[in-house]
Amino acid sequence: MTAIIVGPLAKIAELAVRHGAREMVSLIAEKQDFHRPAVISADRHLKLAMNDIAFAGTGKLIAPSEAHVEQLIDFMAGWDRQYPLVVHCWMGVSRSPAAALIAALAVNPQEDEFELAARLRKVAPHATPNTRLVEIGDRILHREGRLIAAVKGIGRGADTDGKVSFVLPLNPSQNTALQQ
Repeated sequence: MTAIIVGPLAKIAELAVRHGAREMVSLIAEKQDFHRPAVISADRHLKLAMNDIAFAGTGKLIAPSEAHVEQLIDFMAGWDRQYPLVVHCWMGVSRSPAAALIAALAVNPQEDEFELAARLRKVAPHATPNTRLVEIGDRILHREGRLIAAVKGIGRGADTDGKVSFVLPLNPSQNTALQQ
């Protein structure tokens, strides 16, 4: 099954091993230190240093940027989809769900944004995708506002303790109730 596994930093090793992932995207604060799971090769690990903020110019924090989204899209071009991909941030609630949406559209450009967002909401009631990442992804992927509207349409996610993960299948016909 080709899918994107999304979760918090604390669960990356467990998720990578359980799902057989070989590649990973980390959206984490610049000085946040962590160990890459051994099953993820260093050359297939993309680390994007950013904070979970929606606006630039907020002091020392690093806002998601066009360069971050371009790096993500370039990384996705190298994903052969033979194994699931792990995408994580600190809590798996905002940056990583936004990156998962962008990644899914990068590898499957014919995907309908509203169906993808609905699928995200179904498997991740807690997800509140980072609006800045979504807006930049929409623009770079030439979605003409549809990704932004789709994410606004699903609204803010439910409160969470930041310990949950989810599987976002790339194929809409796949079972979205897969074990996480």
